[in-house]
Amino acid sequence: MGLAMTRLLAASGYRVIVIARHETRELLDTQRASEKESLGAIEFRPFDLSQLGEIGGFSRALRTEFGPIYGLVNNAGLGTGGVLGNMQDAAIERLITLNTSAPILLTKYLVRSMMSARNGRVVNIASIVASNGYSGLSVYSATKASLLGFTRSLARELGPVGITVNAIAPGFIATEMTQELTDAQREKIARRSALHRLADPEDVAHSVEFLLSEAARNITGVVMTVDAGNTA
Repeated sequence: MGLAMTRLLAASGYRVIVIARHETRELLDTQRASEKESLGAIEFRPFDLSQLGEIGGFSRALRTEFGPIYGLVNNAGLGTGGVLGNMQDAAIERLITLNTSAPILLTKYLVRSMMSARNGRVVNIASIVASNGYSGLSVYSATKASLLGFTRSLARELGPVGITVNAIAPGFIATEMTQELTDAQREKIARRSALHRLADPEDVAHSVEFLLSEAARNITGVVMTVDAGNTA
């Protein structure tokens, strides 16, 4: 989904700063295509968001290099599944660290420049399992549910200075995080959705683009579901 967001936002003229542990071949190809077509810039800065103690310094370095940050999309996350009683403590800790603690800390530091400018956008990528639940994803669901409370409360906190905070709750989408599903499971999920299909990463990307835009300036504290009607 991150790659789809990067492509669309760059095509819309944004300067996109991509944060990940490693730069992928797909991202390099996207950067070259964006440069060739003279679209918005795509910058890559390597960083491991699980290193919580370094997020503050990394955020300050970004602001020094790129100036005030207009929008933040908290998309990084782990989708590790498992029955709670059998999960290793370390796996639970990794999920909470990357899916909950990291986006809260990254937002804390990057939102400061938005507050100074009295303008900005924060978009948190949650999941439909935050409200509906799914067997074998109890810890993952808990981390995504925490983002919903974070979104709604932060929207109240930052609203007076002109910053919107929203969340997107994708359904089951064809990404690396859902590769463990069999074709039969994917078909079952598609059949029970209102549109009888799965949503695509591009659908989530378009929702992000909208929430970052001026058209969404009076939308804050909401959760936008993108699941082809799976939870309808």
